[in-house]
Amino acid sequence: MITCEGLVKIYKTDEIEVVALQGLNIQIDDGELMAIIGNSGSGKSTLLNILGGLDRPSAGQVKVGDWDLLKITDKQLVDYKRHTVGFIWQNNARNLVSYLTALENVEMPMMLSGNYDPAYAKQLLDWVGLSHRLNNKLQELSGGEQQRVAIAISLANRPRLLLADEPTGSVDTKTADMILSIFQRLNKELGVTIVIVTHDMSMAGKVGRVVAIRDGMTSSEFIARNPSISTIEGVSTGLTGEAHEEYVVLDRAGRLQVPKAYLTALNINGKATMEFDGDTIMIKAPRALSANEEKDSSNSRTVGGKLK
Repeated sequence: MITCEGLVKIYKTDEIEVVALQGLNIQIDDGELMAIIGNSGSGKSTLLNILGGLDRPSAGQVKVGDWDLLKITDKQLVDYKRHTVGFIWQNNARNLVSYLTALENVEMPMMLSGNYDPAYAKQLLDWVGLSHRLNNKLQELSGGEQQRVAIAISLANRPRLLLADEPTGSVDTKTADMILSIFQRLNKELGVTIVIVTHDMSMAGKVGRVVAIRDGMTSSEFIARNPSISTIEGVSTGLTGEAHEEYVVLDRAGRLQVPKAYLTALNINGKATMEFDGDTIMIKAPRALSANEEKDSSNSRTVGGKLK
């Protein structure tokens, strides 16, 4: 469903240039439910905005289904955003029109696309557990109810891809679990591909695959396995349910990002030694030289002031 290879995004102003994505590679299968995590400034929101057609990539390759988002025209981009992708914002004010009812909010994108289907709009609100709130306006809904209306809105035009930016960031744990259950049901019954960007590690731990992004590149993946793990990118997950196994991600050139927690534990900074014993690749911190070894090394490198 999604293929990104060497994806680069550069933000420029008159005085500064910021590289938000620097050669990111990721593949997401059709019908997959997965999460993307990373610290602030890692590039995860930039990736989501590019996949949602809200931002343009600077270089590389990014394809969603049959769409090439690097070469897409402005007119095609409107069609892409209207029919292929649905977006859920963390800020409910960006999801909903305050003076419309819940049902009218879901119906509006249908009207704009010319596919008005009031029965389907009601069905969507029923799927998210809000059939009793059809005629309520924004101020009459709780934060969790507003977010569930946002999910229904994002599915109004039957998109193949659903992008959720911190969908549980402003709700309590019970509501967060309910939202995840809705995603799981929609993914299973509708077959829609769902990508969640989140800081909620407990939520990330309940999907089949988690991709960690660091410094604008994919650093590692976590795929559902046993036994349980306790941290992702050095952050506690609080996992009590489904477990994941960690994999480092190699790009086409064979480069990888070693998890930061490992580098810190081994006190590796800048350089490392690597050994291959036929079955295993071992990465170690460089061995510190003794005073005599440093002296011998220095003498072996220079003879009569010339490099040997």
